[in-house]
Amino acid sequence: MKRILITGKNSYIGNKFENWVSQSPEMYEIDKISVRDEKWKNVDFSSYDTILHLAGIAHVSRDPKMEELYYQVNRDLTIELANKAKEEGVTQFIFMSSIIVYGDSSYENKVIDQETIPKPSNFYGNSKLQAEEGINKLKDKNFKVAIIRPPMIYGKGSKGNYPKLAKAAQKLPIFPDIDNQRSMLHIDNLCEFVKLMVINQESGLFFPQNKEYTKTSEMVQLIGEVHGKKVYLTKIFNPVIKPFVQKIEVLNKIFGDLKFSKDMSHYKENYVVKGLEDSIKHTEQL
Repeated sequence: MKRILITGKNSYIGNKFENWVSQSPEMYEIDKISVRDEKWKNVDFSSYDTILHLAGIAHVSRDPKMEELYYQVNRDLTIELANKAKEEGVTQFIFMSSIIVYGDSSYENKVIDQETIPKPSNFYGNSKLQAEEGINKLKDKNFKVAIIRPPMIYGKGSKGNYPKLAKAAQKLPIFPDIDNQRSMLHIDNLCEFVKLMVINQESGLFFPQNKEYTKTSEMVQLIGEVHGKKVYLTKIFNPVIKPFVQKIEVLNKIFGDLKFSKDMSHYKENYVVKGLEDSIKHTEQL
């Protein structure tokens, strides 16, 4: 029996992970806590094998007034939780970081590999990277630190860019056919990966992703098909869009390249339980 404490009581990933491992109730016991106030400091961590730290500010903000809060929540709170976990005998701390530590996407067929040095382009990414650096200092043979840098996570009920694209796929008759490649990660694949991290008591830096890279236009077309709608792809807008992919944030998020080298994401056990097509069908089912 693995006892896991999840930070982030209403976390999308936390709720999905709890449901995922509930298929084996004899193997996992899940508790969740909020860390929005100071009450978590009175929680006894000593009975847990793993802390799965998911609480944090998960969206990118350009508002300079928010910068201090990002560092307080994403960096300082993470390090404080990890310190408490280590002091109270927890053997594993899993931190959900982000591909955002490498900066924004590009239109240069950018591939992130083991040699790529993180270069955050905003304080969201920098707060995540500094949290990684802080908790890595705590790891030793008795306290394992697993840092996960996922790409865009999507699935039924997810937030962020995916539901916006899904809405577009159901409304637009045509969509720009631009050749880009992005790493993505379906929530079921992430949950299976985290489960394996817990079972194997992993420590280190990990880069899970779907087996296939995603071309945005093909994904939009696939979403449309699931809803019985034909989305026609056209290259007519490409000369207008391409020059601005790196200059306009919304275009960058849709049509930029941002992907991990596939060999970075290999793991000794298979965690990809859904391919892209199946994952889209599952996500879009009513």
